[in-house]
Amino acid sequence: MTLMDLSIIIPAHNEEENISEVIKKIEKIVKTEHELIIVNDHSNDSTSKIVSELQQQFANIRLIDNPLDSGFANAVKTGLANIKSDVVIPVMADLCDDLSIIDEMYEKIETGYDIVCGARYVIGGARLGGSRLKGFLSSLAGKSLNFLLGIPTHDIANAFKMYRKKVTDSVRIHAQGFEISMEIPLKAYYLGFKITEVPTVWKERTKGKSNFRILKLLPAYLKLYAWAIYKRITK
Repeated sequence: MTLMDLSIIIPAHNEEENISEVIKKIEKIVKTEHELIIVNDHSNDSTSKIVSELQQQFANIRLIDNPLDSGFANAVKTGLANIKSDVVIPVMADLCDDLSIIDEMYEKIETGYDIVCGARYVIGGARLGGSRLKGFLSSLAGKSLNFLLGIPTHDIANAFKMYRKKVTDSVRIHAQGFEISMEIPLKAYYLGFKITEVPTVWKERTKGKSNFRILKLLPAYLKLYAWAIYKRITK
């Protein structure tokens, strides 16, 4: 098995309006040698067909169907089970993530960090558009856990994080939704892995439909938040 430097996972559920653009932008911007794993998450549109056509242009693309129940967490788990590198980053299919910092994040990994978090709520970072409630809650969670626990990121909820494979192999993942992006770094922090952050600019999607439902997911986030506080108190 040939190892790439980096595996980029893109969970994609009905992303026919975005998937071609995000793939082409990654291939244009990211200089680190990488494989691109598109996890088709039970799409019923042309997502899979578009990716298959792009495989003729980009030899490093792999298209994998998610055999688990549909959902962001399961799509990420499927991607993690199929990577061919020791470093991985999930990237949203909707073009919200700042692809220009992926190489910078990889450089941080090379200096010895295990997790590099894209941080919207620091100098140089920003959250542009989207629900004000979601923005307030994610900012509150990140900044308060940084203050209370000393976890070295101000944006614990952001999905845009790069991990060494040994981190994702070590953490027992229970998340069923987007809270997986909070669960992995929190548990990794208590396992002693080294975490840092770099500023990132997040932009609300302009095409397609988001599957993120804050009121549905809030209990899972609150449970992780309470768990993290309890771990610190009982440590």
